[in-house]
Amino acid sequence: MLRSVHVLTCILATAAATAANAGATIPAQLSEESKTCIKCHKDSDPGIYQQWGSSRHYRANVGCYECHKADPKDADAFEHFDTHIAIIVSPKDCSKCHEREAAEFAGSHHSKAARILGSLDNRLAEVVEGNRGFVTEGFPHGNSAAAVNGCWQCHGSVIKVLEDGELDPATWPNTGIGRINPDGSEGSCSACHSRHSFSAAQARQPDNCGKCHMGPDHPQKEIFYESKHGIAYVANKDKLNMDRDKWIVGEDYHAAPTCATCHMSATKDQPVTHDIGMRISWNNRPPVSIRPEVSDAKLGLPGKDVPWQKRRENMQNVCLNCHDTMWVDNFYVQYDALIELYHDKFAKPGLALMAAAKPLLRPVPFGNKLDFIWFELWHHEGRRARHGASMMGPDYTHWHGTYEIARNFYTEMIPELQELAQHNLHSDDPARQAAAKALEAKIDEVLNSSNHRWYLNKLDPAEAERRKKAASDFKKRYE
Repeated sequence: MLRSVHVLTCILATAAATAANAGATIPAQLSEESKTCIKCHKDSDPGIYQQWGSSRHYRANVGCYECHKADPKDADAFEHFDTHIAIIVSPKDCSKCHEREAAEFAGSHHSKAARILGSLDNRLAEVVEGNRGFVTEGFPHGNSAAAVNGCWQCHGSVIKVLEDGELDPATWPNTGIGRINPDGSEGSCSACHSRHSFSAAQARQPDNCGKCHMGPDHPQKEIFYESKHGIAYVANKDKLNMDRDKWIVGEDYHAAPTCATCHMSATKDQPVTHDIGMRISWNNRPPVSIRPEVSDAKLGLPGKDVPWQKRRENMQNVCLNCHDTMWVDNFYVQYDALIELYHDKFAKPGLALMAAAKPLLRPVPFGNKLDFIWFELWHHEGRRARHGASMMGPDYTHWHGTYEIARNFYTEMIPELQELAQHNLHSDDPARQAAAKALEAKIDEVLNSSNHRWYLNKLDPAEAERRKKAASDFKKRYE
């Protein structure tokens, strides 16, 4: 038996929920090849066998062979009992039955998640945090265990097939949602539809998304549980009928939403979508938020032709199943205001200040204290504030968001910039002197702007008077 360890753990069917696409034919009976697989794996892998037995694949006569069969020419194909199979079941394989779902997923940011490899984030894991101590056949020069066990497990790795047909241990196992598969396809359906039951109910659980959407820079899971939506979910999750095939908000359930409800699942007017960007009107990943069609265009995705206004309408259509029009409209006014505040007060000035400081910094990414300060301002605190507002998590918007942005902007970034300028004003290098003067001027310009002049004790007198009156009125109210 070739490569039995991989086969024992992975041989049974893998794909997403149903095979109800046009052109997909439900087999009349289980194939002889799958029956042969089951004879062994029923005993050797009873857990996997039972998971498959409780799946819709089982009831549709879709077995091991239907998903794992491979062409002998496939990069990861190997012969197993006179049959060519592959361990990895890719979105391309799933698309044989789930054509629409696979196409939507391929057009989404999820499927492109592995393109983070080589980015600023990955430099952190590979160089700043890591080393090349993880040596494998596929990586003879080594790799960073921090990247392999961290970044790649959510974003996906490039799966490397070795000369003997084995999968390189630095790249497998991996269910990162943007995994780059041996057949060239991007993504992993099992990132959400876990093998081998592929339960839609499990995929609808907020904790399913929380495998990746949590932590200091994108704490959507934590924000959800803080929000009224999350509170309602915890109190009413046994009333949500998440195991139903037809799961339409306002029809099959109404007591609470999950992540899937808002971003993917059906409404009375919209079908299920596997492109999670089709209901998002801001992309809050960059230092300055951008509209989603802009980021789609950068990745060459079909969403480049879908304006943010249409996407917002899609999300509002979900909201209106539980909320009235004024509630929904006013929420978006609040959300947009927070984005504007973050942009105008911190993000755009921060970018300008870092650009002015660049000639005076060591030319090594993360080789300066300022690099870390600015990175955490936008990548951690800035994202938390924006995501918190987008999901109505007030604590993440304020205390973990705008408060921490402000604290670190004024007590870390500004002092560090001022020290950098002062240190170089009397440099022997005329270019550094000029850069220091330009940086000092930019600092003064930012701090004297309306958003920051309070820091110089230059609060607008009219504003100071309004605040004094408000404080007086507050005291009178409770005296």
